[in-house]
Amino acid sequence: MIESVSRRALSGSSGSYHVRGAELARDRRLKSLAATVVFLDETQHTFQLDKRAKGQILLDLVFQHLELIEKDYFGLQYAENPTVYPNSDAMRWLDPSKQVKKQIRSKGGQFFFKVKFYVSDPSKLQEEYTRYQFYLQIRRDILHGKLQLPTSTACLIASYTVQSELGDYHPEEHGPGYLSKLQLIPGQTEEMEKKICELHKLHKGQLPADAEFNFLDHAKRLDMYGVELHKARDSTNKEIQLGVTSIGLVVFQNNIKINVFSWSKIVKISFKRKQFFIQLRREQSENYDTLLGFNMQTYRSSKNLWKACVEHHTFFRLHSPKMRPRRFPLTLSSRFTYSGRTEFQTVEDGKHRARVERTFIRSPSKRIVHGVNQVPIEEKGKVVSAPARPPRPYDNKVQSLGSREPRQAWVEGNNSDDEGGFLSLREEINTSTHTQGGAFSPVLGSRILSYVDDDTAERNIYDLPDYSEPTSSPAPQILDDGLVTIRLTPDEQGRFGFNVKGGLDLDIPILSRDTGNGELTLTVRPNALYNALAGTDEASEEEPPYRYVPDAPHSAVGSDALAQSMLLLADGLASGALIAQYEQLYRKNPELTSLESKKAENQNKNRYRDISPYDVTRVILMGCVNGDYINANYVNMEIPGSGIINRYIATQGPLSSTVADFWQMVLEAGSTLVVMLTTLVERGQRVRAARTGMVEPAVVHCSAGIGRTGVLVLMETALCLIEANQPVYPLDIVRSMRDQRAMMIQNASQYKFVCEAVHKAYTEGIAKPLIEFSR
Repeated sequence: MIESVSRRALSGSSGSYHVRGAELARDRRLKSLAATVVFLDETQHTFQLDKRAKGQILLDLVFQHLELIEKDYFGLQYAENPTVYPNSDAMRWLDPSKQVKKQIRSKGGQFFFKVKFYVSDPSKLQEEYTRYQFYLQIRRDILHGKLQLPTSTACLIASYTVQSELGDYHPEEHGPGYLSKLQLIPGQTEEMEKKICELHKLHKGQLPADAEFNFLDHAKRLDMYGVELHKARDSTNKEIQLGVTSIGLVVFQNNIKINVFSWSKIVKISFKRKQFFIQLRREQSENYDTLLGFNMQTYRSSKNLWKACVEHHTFFRLHSPKMRPRRFPLTLSSRFTYSGRTEFQTVEDGKHRARVERTFIRSPSKRIVHGVNQVPIEEKGKVVSAPARPPRPYDNKVQSLGSREPRQAWVEGNNSDDEGGFLSLREEINTSTHTQGGAFSPVLGSRILSYVDDDTAERNIYDLPDYSEPTSSPAPQILDDGLVTIRLTPDEQGRFGFNVKGGLDLDIPILSRDTGNGELTLTVRPNALYNALAGTDEASEEEPPYRYVPDAPHSAVGSDALAQSMLLLADGLASGALIAQYEQLYRKNPELTSLESKKAENQNKNRYRDISPYDVTRVILMGCVNGDYINANYVNMEIPGSGIINRYIATQGPLSSTVADFWQMVLEAGSTLVVMLTTLVERGQRVRAARTGMVEPAVVHCSAGIGRTGVLVLMETALCLIEANQPVYPLDIVRSMRDQRAMMIQNASQYKFVCEAVHKAYTEGIAKPLIEFSR
């Protein structure tokens, strides 16, 4: 009878439970994965992960461990084959979207924390700690031979490392051979150490953060900065290396850069098996597509290069990453996309995020053990500690403060003497007001502004302000003669005439207040020139400048050459290469002298101590009772093919004591046009319309006579070249100007502005070749 009962009727009266299966599942959940991460300061830490954890979990743990805020520039690398040396081509980046255990083959996975995306300019980094991590990475790149650089640059960069670690040079403490135990550059010799020592002496007063910023600022100009090389062969089977950077794809041969394909030139990148392809944008003069192919070593290396291109283009060129495409069953090609944040998002987020004040200890350089081969850190697996030394007041434990942030190269907010009206000969006065408890000691740096028509007496009794270098508080100097004592008496509110905005002006609560009730006494020596920074120009001249022109010579003439130069100009603006080339150009021609400006009788006639006219091109006054010197240069700009020479006199804004000299110069030169590029009177007519038919030089001045003055000269020269149907190479124009007056075009932002203006004038037809030059 039981057999006749259906199975459905008995289904509710029975059951089973897999005890062993549940036990095994529990054990699997309890098992964890140990991941050891080696950091840039040679320390390491082991993180415990769930076996099924994805790469993003490990990255978050690492960033949390470091308390890193600007984390999108960094990543973790691991060796695809654990038996291979970690610095070889077998290194791969951890994919955040995949499980960690599926990416590493060994049980005890070891990862290396590294910079993945090298920032194009260190001033984009908001946090000092982020810049410090970049500093550590580049220092390792140099020591391991990954970043190739000339000896002169290596010594300069190493001197900033010494300044960061040892502080200011002190003869009593830094005796002969004090650098011999520091591992600073590969192949370090005694001669190099002497050069580094001399450069170290010039960095006096720089904090570790400032020295590291200068370190990064010079490193970014190197050809192999931030380049991860991939071995390949070209169409002729020659061995080359392909590198991916923020500006595009770079081709090297024997560690020498031979070609650059910027992102703005590339239409498409692809790979198929061991072949890697890039399709270039069709130029206006071409009626065909250009497809370049490279043979990689393996399929894996070809795909790794392709992924690196996708990641770098997305990070540096897009505002936000592209959405991951939907997967279709029949799709065979790779659909990899970069899913992280872009540089634009990171920088914008940093602008709106409150600054974090934190304290961290800087890691010292490795010591050289003579007679023992140094093993790279990845092979040692342990921390190398430096010998203990007594703490000093300038040691490397530094609190990161917002006020110590190095200035940005392109930000106009940094007060420059060439940004506004005329400044009289007033020294920047630095006063330190100490409260009784010593808890609040602000340092005030202020400059009194006045114009040439002010009736203020004794305007030239102060030392001259520096123009191109940031002002720092000099060490007290005891002078024997020629002293002038200045006493400043505060008003009823304790002010010394300094108009400083802050506190209630910005709706910010006052945390501490200290009102001075005494008399401020300053003892200065007028007309004193301090040449402590003399000779530092070589730091920016150790590499020859270059210009952005086609690699191969071409015979294009007329409109073709002009159009090609405009395409190159647009490409340089888009890729950032234009600014990089400008920053490598010398500011002063090292072969020209400025001796007249240094004479005692002429020092009062200079608005800024480091802006001096070349002797060979200076304007010489003939009938002036005050002498023949004025801070002005003749600048002649020839327009090839037209017979036109635009003549200028580039000069500083007249001081109250040099107004007569200024008008004497205008009279002797026969000038009928004076261009005033200041914010006092900005109602002048168009310069080009006013100078029609002129053969006399036009007098152009701003404050120093180099910044806005250079912009005007470059712009008019470029417009004349366009009208004459000649190619426009802005860097050549700047070089020609600087061969006649030092430091023309003051900074990168002015150079970028005028280049954009030239390109816009051409593309919008504001300036076009004249009929007589179009034939």
